Amino acid sequence: MNLPISHLSGPKDTPLLEKPIGEAVDDAARLYGDQDAIVSLHQNVRITYKEQKRLTDKLALGLIELGLKVGDRVGIWAPNCAEWTIVQYATAKAGLILVNINPAYRLSELEYALNKVGCRAIITAVQFKASDYLGMLNTLAPELKTASPGALQAAQIPTLETIITLGDGYYDGCYRYADVLELADKCNADVLSELATKLKPDDPINIQFTSGTTGSPKGATLSHKNILNNGLFTGERMALTAADRICIPVPLYHCFGMVLGSLTCLMHGSAAIYPSEIFDPIATLKAVEKEKCTSLYGVPTMFVSILNAIGKESFDVSTLRTGLMAGAPCPVAVMNRVISDMNMIDVTIGYGMTETSPLSWQTSPEDPVERRVSTVGKVHPHVEVMVSDENGNAVPRGVQGELRTRGYSVMLGYWNDPERTAESVTSDGWMKTGDLGVIDDEGYGNITGRVKDMVIRGGENLFPKEIEEFLFRHPAIQDAQVFGVPDDKYGEELCAWIVLKSGQTESEESIKAFCKDQIAHFKIPRYIRMVDSFPMTVTGKAQKFEMRKAMIKELGLAEQETA
Repeated sequence: MNLPISHLSGPKDTPLLEKPIGEAVDDAARLYGDQDAIVSLHQNVRITYKEQKRLTDKLALGLIELGLKVGDRVGIWAPNCAEWTIVQYATAKAGLILVNINPAYRLSELEYALNKVGCRAIITAVQFKASDYLGMLNTLAPELKTASPGALQAAQIPTLETIITLGDGYYDGCYRYADVLELADKCNADVLSELATKLKPDDPINIQFTSGTTGSPKGATLSHKNILNNGLFTGERMALTAADRICIPVPLYHCFGMVLGSLTCLMHGSAAIYPSEIFDPIATLKAVEKEKCTSLYGVPTMFVSILNAIGKESFDVSTLRTGLMAGAPCPVAVMNRVISDMNMIDVTIGYGMTETSPLSWQTSPEDPVERRVSTVGKVHPHVEVMVSDENGNAVPRGVQGELRTRGYSVMLGYWNDPERTAESVTSDGWMKTGDLGVIDDEGYGNITGRVKDMVIRGGENLFPKEIEEFLFRHPAIQDAQVFGVPDDKYGEELCAWIVLKSGQTESEESIKAFCKDQIAHFKIPRYIRMVDSFPMTVTGKAQKFEMRKAMIKELGLAEQETA
């Protein structure tokens, strides 16, 4: 008997949008007018859809007046704020390519990003907490002190000519954001109408740098069509309407914030609520309560922090209905608590990657609860997915392999890097995700780990996610991360870092006793450490490679040579 293979195509009931983002901004202004588009609580800013279009047009015209041309790259380097979204839409309307720069970047990373894609301009916060953004730019470009605004010529970052600062201050060699808005008055407003006839849905519009955990970061290049449609279909899965108010504590520089957050709101007339500059669980809960949010976004670790805060303080989260959890595999126990403790009965789980705009899988409120808490749902519209063997052939349903994605959402490529693009995207258009997964008989997907995260202990293939799921059953454990460390005898051994719930005490021995006779002996971590927190990326992903490095140093281990 031939078993069904793990190769699926999503529904095509709703046609793909074939228009640039600027047109979507105009459409939203007509449809939703005086409704809230952006509410930035930490700035005390409230912008309607009509006002959003006005500001978008002004900034687009101002950028054009500065001499920026279609296809030029413009960086944005700032934590979450209302201006971030206006810049996102204005650059798209002007045909400029927005380059998302991680707010946590430091000198060498900033220099690499600006030079890799050849940024002609950057819009930047002056500083945030310990990050002196303008100070770093002055270090890379000391010529800024004596340059006229828009006329920078820096030896170290030669393509960068224009620096635009957010805020009210005046700085040597820089334009203020407000001044660029005012430049719109000097530019013929018909320019935008003319541009709109020339911009194509498949034009590159955004560059997002992928994590640089292995080698230098790659600039995933995305089009209007890529991200606009992903925003549309993400919201459709959540059944969003113009009555919804989405709390967005995830960073806007990441595809979670700017595509699944702001663009999804734009496509459905929902309000985008920004509770704080960076994630803060208390600020997030206050935003939900104050703005009567109906939807909340986050990666699993964010929801763990939010649930922990709810346990200590009282917040009204009764208006919540749905939301999106993505960015990392979600423990079933966390998902169940989000539904029961936060009233998010229609919460969805999404799966994807920056290179696929990002989502390719998502659950829906119609899915049975068991499916919604334990899978990543079904394939998105107009997307193909496959679980493949090492030769790129689809495996039978229920068999684990590497997940691949094909369709409108796959990136245009890595900027100026055809070799690395060819390594990731096959000649017939399949994006290799690097994630292990399984598709069941009903078409639901499940992420079982990273190809590179798999731990091989004495010939046994061990998957950290499975062991993390088991550890979450322990009543004292708030969060757990499992990873491999080198071992002379077995090649690799398992290590678990565990964050306990407030007031709880456990030992390495008590955790091992909990595991004994419940999971196979070789799945019980040899090393267990109780920690206060994990090393994290800005987007809330635990950095297992940093944990591994720390344990190798602590235990005096040596990396094993492999063939």
